Amino acid sequence: MIRMTHPLFPLDRDWLAGNLDQSATAPEQAPRGDHDLNPGTRTGSPLTAAAVLVPLVTYPDTTMVLMTRRTDHLANHPGQVSFPGGHIEPDDGSPEETAIRETEEETGIARNHVEVIGRLDDYETRTGFRVTPVVALLTPPFEVSPDTHEVAEVFEVPLAFLLDPANHQRHAREFEGTERQFFAMPYKQHFIWGATAGMLINLYEVLKE
Repeated sequence: MIRMTHPLFPLDRDWLAGNLDQSATAPEQAPRGDHDLNPGTRTGSPLTAAAVLVPLVTYPDTTMVLMTRRTDHLANHPGQVSFPGGHIEPDDGSPEETAIRETEEETGIARNHVEVIGRLDDYETRTGFRVTPVVALLTPPFEVSPDTHEVAEVFEVPLAFLLDPANHQRHAREFEGTERQFFAMPYKQHFIWGATAGMLINLYEVLKE
């Protein structure tokens, strides 16, 4: 359980960065992924490298997590709640640069508001991506101007809600004739699930007391 007396409330930046440094995926460690809840389904095919930003918005009295809802016409994960991010391009140089660049492109939030503080474990998706989640602090006020081709909505969820195990659900759906389980964290009208919820479970495990 993460209590309101925890170093996240108010946010202790150094404590958070230290915990993230200790949790990074070791080279010999298998990454997390959709296969965690579905043993035997980890793909052996080459995966596309990608990165997302896990943006913690630091207000004086609370911390929020910024997320996006993807537009319905996109080829990958249409209509789903996600973190801003995308493919790692050859010119990016690092997952951190990819995450910051994609956040600028998708949400319009300028990079001078973004302070990278660490990474979560890499996450493999059944759709063929190996994603590096980059955790960053976002300092308001900042302007949001989403790319309407990719982003239907930009919204915030209280970090305390996402870190409360009472809100960590398991669901199942049939996919290609097989039942697949996944994490979900429904919040108001938003259904946060799949890889995004899996990364948030990782964040919870890193930060819980």
